[in-house]
Amino acid sequence: MILIQNERKPLTFVSGFLLASGFKIKKEKYTLEDKVILLHLCTYKTQMELDILLYLGIVAFCAGFIDAIAGGGGLIQTPLGLALLPQIPVSTVIGTLKIPAFSGTAIAVRQYLKQTKINWMYFALLALISFGSAFAGSYVLTIVNNDFMKPLLFIILIALWIFTYIKKDFSRKAITNITDRQKYIWGVIISVVVGFYDGFIGPATGTFFIMGFVFLIGFDFFKASAYAKLINLVTNFGSICLFLLKGAIIWKVAIPMAVCNGLGGYFGAKMAILKGQVWVRYIFLFIMFIAICRFGYEVWFK
Repeated sequence: MILIQNERKPLTFVSGFLLASGFKIKKEKYTLEDKVILLHLCTYKTQMELDILLYLGIVAFCAGFIDAIAGGGGLIQTPLGLALLPQIPVSTVIGTLKIPAFSGTAIAVRQYLKQTKINWMYFALLALISFGSAFAGSYVLTIVNNDFMKPLLFIILIALWIFTYIKKDFSRKAITNITDRQKYIWGVIISVVVGFYDGFIGPATGTFFIMGFVFLIGFDFFKASAYAKLINLVTNFGSICLFLLKGAIIWKVAIPMAVCNGLGGYFGAKMAILKGQVWVRYIFLFIMFIAICRFGYEVWFK
């Protein structure tokens, strides 16, 4: 965009800010006052961008750390990312945040795979169903509003939080009396329900996968986390491809955040393995509490 500046007037603060922000102003000569304004504006703009990147990096690290332990990193990264980048379209912010989410999950799952074995045929089935269900959920979201489901999720989360808090030995070791047939049936049900939720609502998808694998299939936290993160990688990759086609990713933000989220995922997974499943249970309860607060706010105050 080209703005016409009167040659007889010095550069104003507003036109200087526009120029510093990337607009072109047609003017043959700049006064000393013009140059001082431009210098201050460019310095201010650069410092502001660096500050925002620093905050986003801290947010990404914390989100990766928490997500590696109990899922739910999106409950931290998404709202704070939207708050720190208010001038950017929401779809572009979401697309940009998918990159650090993917990197953090990939690094965390690599640590978990060292501690537990995965049935890759079983995983492939669940991932395929989850991907299709997430696509269906996204399609339904374009037709109907998802607000009617949030009160129900709010109640379910409270009930599950109370159950997990009371049952202190919950998920410390795998339950072995569940047959392979039951594992496949429950795995398909979890993939359909949570996959659809991922596309239709979204926040804390990894946490819901972990809950399903622990409650219904009898996995311990480590195995449940490994499966949940592997499936999240597949669904996130599909979303990234869509945002890439739309050009809705800001790489100068996504790459630094991806590095920070990856570091958080690495240290989070290491901490979970080092501290053991009792400690992981407390982090899991904390993430569920954040999810309850999130849905409670949307149900009662939004």
